Amino acid sequence: MIIKKITVICTTVLVETSPQAMPLGAACIASAIKNDVQTKNLFEVLLQDFSREDDYYIEAFKQGGEDSCAKIIAEKLAKKNPFAVAFSVYVWNHKILDKAAGELKKLCPDCVTIAGGPEVTAAPQNFSNFDYTVAGQGESAVPALLAELCSENASEVQKDDFIFPIPGVYKKGNFAAENSSFSVFRAVPCSPDSISSPYLDGTLDPAKYGGALWELARGCPFKCSYCYESKGEKKIAYFPMERLEKEIELFAEKKIPQVFVLDPTYNASKERAIKMLNIIRKKAPGMFFYFEARAEFIDRELAHAFSKVPCCIQFGLQSSNPAVLKNVHRTLDKKLFSKNIGFLNEEGVTFGFDLIYGLPGDNFNGFCDSIDFALSLYPNNLELFCLSVLPGTNLHDDAKNFGMVWDKNPPYHVIKTPFFGEEDLAKAKKLAEATNLFYTQGRAVPWFNAVLYPLNEKPSDFLWDFANYIEEKNQIPLGSLSSQKITELQKEFVRQKYERKRLHKMVAIAEDLIVMNGALGLCTFDGTESVVTTNYHPDDVMSEYGTDLEFFSKNAGKQKCRVKIFESKYGADWKTI
Repeated sequence: MIIKKITVICTTVLVETSPQAMPLGAACIASAIKNDVQTKNLFEVLLQDFSREDDYYIEAFKQGGEDSCAKIIAEKLAKKNPFAVAFSVYVWNHKILDKAAGELKKLCPDCVTIAGGPEVTAAPQNFSNFDYTVAGQGESAVPALLAELCSENASEVQKDDFIFPIPGVYKKGNFAAENSSFSVFRAVPCSPDSISSPYLDGTLDPAKYGGALWELARGCPFKCSYCYESKGEKKIAYFPMERLEKEIELFAEKKIPQVFVLDPTYNASKERAIKMLNIIRKKAPGMFFYFEARAEFIDRELAHAFSKVPCCIQFGLQSSNPAVLKNVHRTLDKKLFSKNIGFLNEEGVTFGFDLIYGLPGDNFNGFCDSIDFALSLYPNNLELFCLSVLPGTNLHDDAKNFGMVWDKNPPYHVIKTPFFGEEDLAKAKKLAEATNLFYTQGRAVPWFNAVLYPLNEKPSDFLWDFANYIEEKNQIPLGSLSSQKITELQKEFVRQKYERKRLHKMVAIAEDLIVMNGALGLCTFDGTESVVTTNYHPDDVMSEYGTDLEFFSKNAGKQKCRVKIFESKYGADWKTI
């Protein structure tokens, strides 16, 4: 006789439709339920994700905001008649999933709702519409809870305040949201050796998302107070090499173009980092990888190893002020940082920096200084964020002592500090958006410092002027501008700056650098071919002399050219036509 299994759904709402936003957390729980000895024969496990960029989601939001979206999600889940739904909760979907769980209960009163993820781990007492919340890693706790709920003692279990003996699992109504002294006890961390792979068991297909989030390790040895990891494990637990090799072989078989590596300190172990890079180079040549690393652990050997793999490395600089960083339990040796980043520049490795504005002890001028320091090192991108005072972090505990005021709702942005008032935070946001547009989206790294040098201006001053320039031109929303439009804005703004400083002779080469590099960057990024017009021969513009604008403008002869930018087997290239 075939016994029909009851359905459990693992779900989440993605912040966007992209490989960087795939439902890995929900998939890990689904995979665990499928493979745990307590549950693998009990349930049919489904993975169902929603995206804020789905057409039906956008339409529902237009009609009735988050309430309409929550109803749509609940209706889609209810159609499966699930015994239980496990929600993976993050900053961006906290509210919508809480509402969706409430709507689901109206449609399926007997359905068990379970919530886990970073937001729940931080403050399980802050959720009102879930039957159970799971703090910490859920791969062991969720299957144990489901097995208990399906056991002969289920009716008794439902009456209990806590589910024992399952550490980290809490029952609705056990605590009051206003109980600020509540201490969170997390689920026992799972050994990476015992965690099943959602990729290898078919739970998650990376080809569907055009890439993969690849978890190499869990835990972080550092204690940055603004991060969820500030109260997590202070040691790194690595996934077995055998599993990782099988996963990278699967990615290669699926022919996915990019992989985002989930390991906050990829180079904590230099030996393991180099070993993984060698495996990647051997098994997935041509696939692009995104890493997070610590600059203080970079040396020549590691920089050389990174150069052999198509990749980009992101570094959490956060601030260039050691005194500010000390307030959030970080350190910075600026000389060592610059020296080690120099190794990456020498090897031609692509990298970027993260900066946070609104940190305790920082101010607007300090944020500008951090931008100046960061851009002096030629990063490929600069990601600028407003500080979030996340529940469950050490910063959240210390924030009042720093005199900070912040939004108590996601994404918990800081509103003001004693040194960073509301007006200055608004200025920082404006500067951050302009920097993102001009430098990162505008792919300005090959020419930015060269064009800036004749102006004798700090990068932050230059970019602040650009922020005012685009505000006057009403170029908002910034995110909707095409690459061609950004290039035109860059050209117009630089021309204006040069003419005001009476640097008319350098305008032509500055514009050529912007146009050529913009077209080449776009071609490298997505294969877009184009035809551009230059004032000088492109071979001269792209030579080593092109970035010395004063020398070039005095010695090079002008030659109007139409230039075709195209993709060759060696990468983006050009020819005159």
